[in-house]
Amino acid sequence: MEEQIDTYNTITKLSQGFFKDKGSKFYAFAYPVENEDQAKQYINEIKKQYYDARHHCYVYAIGFERGTTRMNDDGEPSGSAGKPIFGQILSYDLTNVLLVVTRYFGGVKLGIRGLINAYKYAAADALENSHIITRHLKDVYELHYDYPMMNRVMYLMKEENLEQLETRFEADCRLTFAVRKKDSQRVYARFNQLHPLKITFQRSV
Repeated sequence: MEEQIDTYNTITKLSQGFFKDKGSKFYAFAYPVENEDQAKQYINEIKKQYYDARHHCYVYAIGFERGTTRMNDDGEPSGSAGKPIFGQILSYDLTNVLLVVTRYFGGVKLGIRGLINAYKYAAADALENSHIITRHLKDVYELHYDYPMMNRVMYLMKEENLEQLETRFEADCRLTFAVRKKDSQRVYARFNQLHPLKITFQRSV
């Protein structure tokens, strides 16, 4: 049976790049992002900070296998900005990343090919300056059980080396944990055999 792939590459912090052609200046900003709201917040911050720029073209890719991807040419000819920026995200095999390239027009038109190269090289420079790491895709589950099962639950948690995220001990016990995607089904099956414990899938992160 083929082993499930549960890793992805992303960046850890803001990095910047720059490209200049015929007077036009292209400033690139690469951010790590976890969701669309965060990406939109960074885009708005760039627009406010560089309010006098002609264009703010961007691409963000979020989720395992880049399930959520958006690109915007922001007034540049269709396909001349977003696509070459996205091409660099694909080239570095990244997700959970936002790339914004801000252009100050230099007075000379670059043409479609010139624009494609400019946005490509600016984006590439930002990613070349970034710190890229590999992370594991994880599934998050919640356990709901009675106090007498505490020792059995904790034994499994320790044996599987699971990441405990949250616990609530009230009339009964609730615990959330994260497990690598490739181990998820096996761990789920082990907890599911503990009765009357209830295990519920929450989300993937």
